[in-house]
Amino acid sequence: MALGPRLDLRQTQSLVMTPQLQQAIRLLALSNLELESFIADAVADNPIIDLAREEGEERRDDAGEEALHEAVPDQATGDGEAALDIAGEMLDRDVDTGAGLGSGSGGGVVEGFDAIEAASDSAETLADHLHAQIGAGGGSATEQFIAHQLIDQLDEAGYLTLPLAEIAELLGVSVDQAEAGLRLVQALDPTGVGARDLAECIALQAIEADRYDPCMKVLIANLDLLARGNLAQLKRMCRVDDEDLADMIAELRGYDPKPGCSIGGDAAPPVVPDVFVRQGKAGGWAIALNRETLPRLVIDREYYTSLKTGCGKDKASRGWLGEKLADANWLVKALDQRQKTILKVAREIVRRQEGFFLKGVSALVPLTLRDVAETVGMHESTISRVTSNKFLNCGRGTFELKYFFSSGVAKAGGGEGEGASAEAVKAAIRTLIDAEEPDAILSDDTLVDLLKEKGFSLARRTVAKYREAIGLGSSVQRRRQKRLQGAR
Repeated sequence: MALGPRLDLRQTQSLVMTPQLQQAIRLLALSNLELESFIADAVADNPIIDLAREEGEERRDDAGEEALHEAVPDQATGDGEAALDIAGEMLDRDVDTGAGLGSGSGGGVVEGFDAIEAASDSAETLADHLHAQIGAGGGSATEQFIAHQLIDQLDEAGYLTLPLAEIAELLGVSVDQAEAGLRLVQALDPTGVGARDLAECIALQAIEADRYDPCMKVLIANLDLLARGNLAQLKRMCRVDDEDLADMIAELRGYDPKPGCSIGGDAAPPVVPDVFVRQGKAGGWAIALNRETLPRLVIDREYYTSLKTGCGKDKASRGWLGEKLADANWLVKALDQRQKTILKVAREIVRRQEGFFLKGVSALVPLTLRDVAETVGMHESTISRVTSNKFLNCGRGTFELKYFFSSGVAKAGGGEGEGASAEAVKAAIRTLIDAEEPDAILSDDTLVDLLKEKGFSLARRTVAKYREAIGLGSSVQRRRQKRLQGAR
């Protein structure tokens, strides 16, 4: 059989993600604060996109207010709310963006929803605080130089993690000189910085408080025994009675094991809710997007017209301007659809978890991404993106949208119903353990029986897993902790 070139015409289907779909996926996963940065970049890149003026925002708010103050319906509807549903695999096709509102942040503003204030980012760092004190505390020029170098080696808690001999070798000084520089650092405020371990940090604070007597010295040198709750051995080693040991332990509790954390450090960024939920006066729930943190986009048609006129017959310039207009139109519609999608998913979550908003965490029911996806007619991956990095604020606090999704446990006795959410079980375990007496610590087997009385059918290993997940120790660890608290 002879080999030769030939031309074939074949018709195939392939999975392709267009740049617009890739951008839409990123938009769904962004929080409001991240989206604000994205919009700022878009405005800087596209000359015909601009931020909406206050007057225009007020007019559009009035138009969208009524739709967002309605009670949550029994079943989500899709009228006028074509959501931007992007599955894990997408064909190369146009996105149905629906009718845009001329803005990238649909949704109304509910009265009483105040914007969260941004935290100040001008806090003084620990290193700055310590460097400023060098010189006032005396010491030779060499000691001050070493002290400055040691300060730069402290971690955020104020501890010196590198061996002093290694630092002395790097600086080309003797260990004795390094020790003198370290003493200069340890004399700075806050007391306890420059320590090489916890015992030295506590000892420095005890010395400052004039409480570093021989008994306290022995106690600080044996913090491992204190952590294990071996009070009898500590009494013999310190040669004190129960009352004196309790006073010494109470003194230790007043010291700061991480003194450096009290100065500077990066403040935790505030959690800004994306969705507000309030109970309506006439029943149902009022749901709205937080528009205070989200700039709104408009297309500057007048500027576009002037640019188009200036291009004349230059095809390259007119083509570039046409691309910018298409990008602007698509971005505005995509942002509008993003807000509609978030609202649609949030309404379904509120409808499903209404018991939580009325009664608290004990009323949470099992809920999966598939449950919501089937009801609102979206793909599970879309629900996952919508609920990632999004927060809901209600009368009970601020919660990530993913908080409302959890597995369930069966009801005791095999009763009918949806069972209970894992979060509800964790709350029940915490309540039981918080109420236990020091001389009657509950074992995991006992917790299983008590939870069964509350209607939760759980295996012992499941109870242990939930208990560890909420940061509660075993019965032995809790008994030791209660004993230490009793010695206060």
